[in-house]
Amino acid sequence: MADPQEPHARPSVAVIGAGPAGLAAAELLAPHADVAVHDRMPSPGRKFLVAGRGGLNLTHSEPLPAFLARYGAARAWLEPAIAAFPPDALRAWSQGLDQPCFTGSSGRVFPRTMKASPLLRAWASRLDRLGVTLHTRSRLSALDPDGTLRLDTPAGPERLRPDAALLALGGASWARLGSDGAWTALLTDIGIPTIPFRPANCGFHTDWSDAFRARHAGTPLKSVGLRHGADTARGDLVVTAGGLEGGAIYPLSAPLRDAIARDGAAMLTLDLRPDLPAAALAARLARVRGRESLSNTLRRALSLAPVAIHLLREADAPPPRDPSLLAALVKAVPIRLTAPAPLDRAISTAGGIPRDAVDARFMLRARPGLFVAGEMLDWEAPTGGYLLQAAFATGRAAAAGLLDWLATRPVAGR
Repeated sequence: MADPQEPHARPSVAVIGAGPAGLAAAELLAPHADVAVHDRMPSPGRKFLVAGRGGLNLTHSEPLPAFLARYGAARAWLEPAIAAFPPDALRAWSQGLDQPCFTGSSGRVFPRTMKASPLLRAWASRLDRLGVTLHTRSRLSALDPDGTLRLDTPAGPERLRPDAALLALGGASWARLGSDGAWTALLTDIGIPTIPFRPANCGFHTDWSDAFRARHAGTPLKSVGLRHGADTARGDLVVTAGGLEGGAIYPLSAPLRDAIARDGAAMLTLDLRPDLPAAALAARLARVRGRESLSNTLRRALSLAPVAIHLLREADAPPPRDPSLLAALVKAVPIRLTAPAPLDRAISTAGGIPRDAVDARFMLRARPGLFVAGEMLDWEAPTGGYLLQAAFATGRAAAAGLLDWLATRPVAGR
């Protein structure tokens, strides 16, 4: 702990968690404090690296008002942090690490390398030059009332008493990469409320027939439309042995998940030919000779793949032969979803520390000097760059709040 009588002493700060939020916080803190980052994994940014395997989607290029709307009920909470470090700032930051970005046709923003590893290496090098020290295999085990952090390290138990600390321990998905949500017990022990974690950006279970499961598990459903109540999405899905997953269903995961929690199940409808209205489909179906089998009719008239044809049979056995009724089914195949995928299979999570437990600086109201950021907080957003953007932004906002607290806190004896 820095000596309060030494006027030029740099404060000491411990950052717990070496994901994007924690490293972003450390970078902002380093010019002003002695920063030590602790992470339970053998190397930093494990989840960040895995998320970038298919192309690191840093942020999105849509206008900021539309961008902020993606955070739903958490918008008002996150908006100041994202406004202070918006998508353009994240792109400029990446450029500053010699990782220029480009915008894809979907509006998503990627580093030109499409990989996370070059960016993480450049970032780690910058943090090292700034004097940030990294301690791996160092896991937070307790938070003492006097501000002491207890850690389990390769050298044995360790106690730290920094001037301030910032927690960026992630949510509860992908536990093997470090985000296991076990920190909730540590906060509960010191009287901090938490909201139970729920899967977000996840797949869902349904009760396929044995024949459909055996034939089509692992098969993609390309370019379909989805609807749940007033919520819609479009894109690709994958049929799994237990249900559906993929980019098209992730934007609907929150309302689907909440409907299942409320009602025990949720109805999703698939539009297998979203580019054509039902009347056009019915006209095409009517032109096929009546003696053709249903499968041949659907394949010839509508170019449906076998998985789509068999999905119609799953929904309505047998499907209607009347062109108008069959077209209506193609446009709205009902699928009853019974449960979201488990937390550890979700891309991200909702739940964690509620808004009213922290102040505007992201400091825990009940623990002055202890700040939180990233997926520890109770917010959720769809994939598309919104998750990483908020992780970076809240990490930096919590770091700025920490520096403000250090500058304005009362010092004993003064």
